[in-house]
Amino acid sequence: MELRRILLATSNPKKAEEMKRLLESYSFQVEIPKEEIEVQEGGSSFLENAFIKAQAYYEKYRMPTLADDSGLVVYALGGYPGVFSSRFYEHEYGGKEEVKTSKDEANIRKLLRLMEGVKDRRAKFVAFLVLSLGDAGYWSMGECEGIILEEPKGSEGFGYDPIFQPEGMQKSMAQLKPEEKDAISHRGKAIRNLVKIIAGGRGYE
Repeated sequence: MELRRILLATSNPKKAEEMKRLLESYSFQVEIPKEEIEVQEGGSSFLENAFIKAQAYYEKYRMPTLADDSGLVVYALGGYPGVFSSRFYEHEYGGKEEVKTSKDEANIRKLLRLMEGVKDRRAKFVAFLVLSLGDAGYWSMGECEGIILEEPKGSEGFGYDPIFQPEGMQKSMAQLKPEEKDAISHRGKAIRNLVKIIAGGRGYE
């Protein structure tokens, strides 16, 4: 099928900007929802949550809908924040963190507190995408390995980017230019994998 117009199932403007930039590089026409839908992300995995979001937005807008669920997996914390990444500050694991300036800042502050004195700082960003066509669809994933820094660095990106240093680099994700981040990020890999799958290919990064 000819698939060129895609609706993004997200209310996060920074995530929408990043996904739009990546998809438009493949000549997709990207639509942003006119209104946010309240979606209960009660899934136990990134894939399940992405599916829930994609279906909810498809049911309302009736057009091919792409949803992303992604987060940070820290090995020394048994996989946390994981699916709770966006709201880790209020999760019971490790104690709740007060929001002083933003939720992102509270999440980072909590994670750094839990990582104090921890030698194993390995972590990875994980992204799962679901493209809903109603009664059919596609899914893909991407990962970016790295380590947790001891303090935030950089002002680009969003979420945990300031404290995540990708493998093989000496900069945090938040110190990378958009095109540098897109080339190695979990979301960049997931979108490139999805494009290959839609085209009928089986290549995977």
